[in-house]
Amino acid sequence: MIFPAISRHSRESGNPAFLSGRTPHLKLQKKKQRDSRFRGNDGLAAVIASVLAFSASPALADSVLPPAEYAHKQLADPRREAQAVDLMETLRCLVCQGQSIADSDAEMAGDMRALVRQRIEAGQTPEQIRKWLIDRYGNWVSYAPPVEPLTWPLWAAPILLIGAGLFLARGRFRKRTR
Repeated sequence: MIFPAISRHSRESGNPAFLSGRTPHLKLQKKKQRDSRFRGNDGLAAVIASVLAFSASPALADSVLPPAEYAHKQLADPRREAQAVDLMETLRCLVCQGQSIADSDAEMAGDMRALVRQRIEAGQTPEQIRKWLIDRYGNWVSYAPPVEPLTWPLWAAPILLIGAGLFLARGRFRKRTR
């Protein structure tokens, strides 16, 4: 016997389940079978709850803070605003990654537009602001990365690809002499 104490106890107590050959868990098994008809609804409720939770998460991702003052407001001086717009068109949005901060609707792009306008209003030049943003966010924030040893492959790749294409084209179009 696997559990002699339990078996002995069942025999000594005169448990009718033991005497009749049935297991004492039969009632529990029948109850589980009866309750299994409700089990399908629990799974459906879990699926519905997870769909609702995941569909609500993008709405909860937006900030409730108001936009920065100069995010959508132009500077009063048209010359300075033109400088700001020219600079904003050369800076990459850190969220969208394919748009400039001038074109992006992302909240962070609005904050960066406000920073650019505030610094131009304070009298900084666009190059000083660009340098500050590159120091803060890295060369990636600028659409025109500097030529330095780290970016040499970036600048050399187009030249190497054009050279490889010309080499392949030369071999393809060369007259064959027999």
